[in-house]
Amino acid sequence: MSHGRDGSEADAGADASAPDAFEENVLTLMPALRRYSRSLARSDSDGEDLLQDCVEKVLARRQQWRGVNLRAWAFTIMTNLYRNHHRHRALHPEVEYEEALALVAEDQDADPLQSRRLERALDRLSAENRSVLMLVVIEGYRYQDVAEMMAIPIGTVMSRLSRARRQLAEAMKADNVIALRRPK
Repeated sequence: MSHGRDGSEADAGADASAPDAFEENVLTLMPALRRYSRSLARSDSDGEDLLQDCVEKVLARRQQWRGVNLRAWAFTIMTNLYRNHHRHRALHPEVEYEEALALVAEDQDADPLQSRRLERALDRLSAENRSVLMLVVIEGYRYQDVAEMMAIPIGTVMSRLSRARRQLAEAMKADNVIALRRPK
């Protein structure tokens, strides 16, 4: 043990401002949580609000975490926050959210029209189908994990995912049709 300047005992290298393992693990989840929050909220600003609410709740309720799969626990909290907020909005409608969606990060080489078409196609999906699609396809969760996070049967997860994929494919295909005149 070492002694501090005031003569009290202090752990060597211990820093009161250093984040603990729980906080570090939450920090590593931030990019995935941000993507998911934006996909749910359909806008940057609402997604950031949802992300902030989620992280705040995760940190405030850390004693409730059972030490198993922090990622799934945080995603479940975010899903429930979104559902509660969505119900509140349905009962108390607000002004329409911005049309500018930021669901897809555009690469330098990416076709901007393709990105916009994908954003519109994702926007057409119901919130339930979009949530399942994002959790399975983008975040890589197993069907069982998603079922537990969303508190729905695994069969519902599979049907929502199937429906979302089919609707997304149809929307992308339909948006790619260019009507041409036949030459005479």
